[in-house]
Amino acid sequence: MKTKSIQITAGNGPAECTWVVAKVLKAILKELQSCQLKYTILHQEKGVENGTVQSATIQLSGDDKLVDNFLNEWKGTIQWIGQSTYRKYHKRKNWFVGVFEIEQQENLELKTHEIKYQAIRSSGPGGQHVNKVSSAIRAIHEPTGIQVVVMDTRSQHQNKKLAKLRLQKKVAERNLEGFKATIKDHWENHQELERGNPVKVFTGLDFKQKKEKKNYKKQRQQLKNDLRKNL
Repeated sequence: MKTKSIQITAGNGPAECTWVVAKVLKAILKELQSCQLKYTILHQEKGVENGTVQSATIQLSGDDKLVDNFLNEWKGTIQWIGQSTYRKYHKRKNWFVGVFEIEQQENLELKTHEIKYQAIRSSGPGGQHVNKVSSAIRAIHEPTGIQVVVMDTRSQHQNKKLAKLRLQKKVAERNLEGFKATIKDHWENHQELERGNPVKVFTGLDFKQKKEKKNYKKQRQQLKNDLRKNL
C-alpha cells in the first residue's frame, strides 16, 4: 500500500486557469474512482469566479503500481486549448495548470513509552477532596514537549486515559500544521508553471482529452536503414 499527495494549481494564472483546475480536479477524482484508488481532498482553495478552484491537494493511496501509474500519467503541466470562458474576445487559446507531487513528511507517532505522566494536585472548585488528592494528571510527549493537564475526574486512572487521548489529538494537529506548511512551500515553488511539454491536453468547453496521434513513419524508416546497414 502506497500513499502519495498531489497538488493541482493554477499558479499565477488568470481566472481561466482556475476554471481548468476545477475541470482537472473533477477528471482526476473520476479516474481515481475508476482505478479503485482511495483518496481524500486535504485542501481546496476556491478561485475568484464561481465554480473555479485556485488549488487543490489530494492524498491518494492504494496498490503501489496503480499509484505509480496514476502519478506518471498526471504529474506535470496540463494544457487546455479553448476560448476564454470569461473574456469573450481574448486572443489567447492555450492555458496551463500544474499537477505536482508533494513530498510526504514524516508524521509524528504517539508511542506509549514516550509519554511521561505526572500526578499533580487538582486546583479550582471541587471541595476539600479535590484539593487533598493528587488526582490530576500532566502527560508530556517527551520527543516534542507537547503536554496536557487533565483533572476531569477524581480517578487518576481515568484522567490518564483522557490525557493520552488529548495528547494524540495535539500530535495529530501538529502533523496537520506541518503538512499545511509543506503545501504552502510547494505553492510558492510552483508559482511559475512550465508552458510546454504537457503530459495531457484537453480541448473545448466540454474538456475532452486530446489524444496524441502516433506516427510510426520515422521509426519504420529507421528500421529499414538499420536493416540495410546489416546486410
